[in-house]
Amino acid sequence: MIIPDANLILYAYDSESPFHRESARWWSALLSDIEPIGLCPVVVFAFLRLSTHGKVFENPLTVREAGQHITSWLARPNVRLLVAGPSHVEAVCRLLTKAGTGGNLVTDAQIAALALEYGATVHSADTDFARLAGVSWENPLIA
Repeated sequence: MIIPDANLILYAYDSESPFHRESARWWSALLSDIEPIGLCPVVVFAFLRLSTHGKVFENPLTVREAGQHITSWLARPNVRLLVAGPSHVEAVCRLLTKAGTGGNLVTDAQIAALALEYGATVHSADTDFARLAGVSWENPLIA
């Protein structure tokens, strides 16, 4: 299972991003593959929040457009919305404690904890995932 981080999905929809082409190819290929994709709620809502924000996207999506993209992803047979188990908060805190920080790493730790729970690999352009012990991650733009 692949768990995508919001940054790659956002690049795929932001034609002004220098990573747009590579990310759009990666996302399209992933959605068309049989490999399971696990979407974290925090990633889905980050996409909704940032893709509709005029200070983030030069040409932001409408809420309706962003919602339609999300709905289309979830309609694919290989995509599912992940649900955190009962020990999710403990797992996130454990990852952050081992990393020696919280703050801006909290969202990444939430994604990482779900990756550990589901035996998945995180795809991200964010190297902070290397700070989270035991998490399998890669940057598909340079892999």
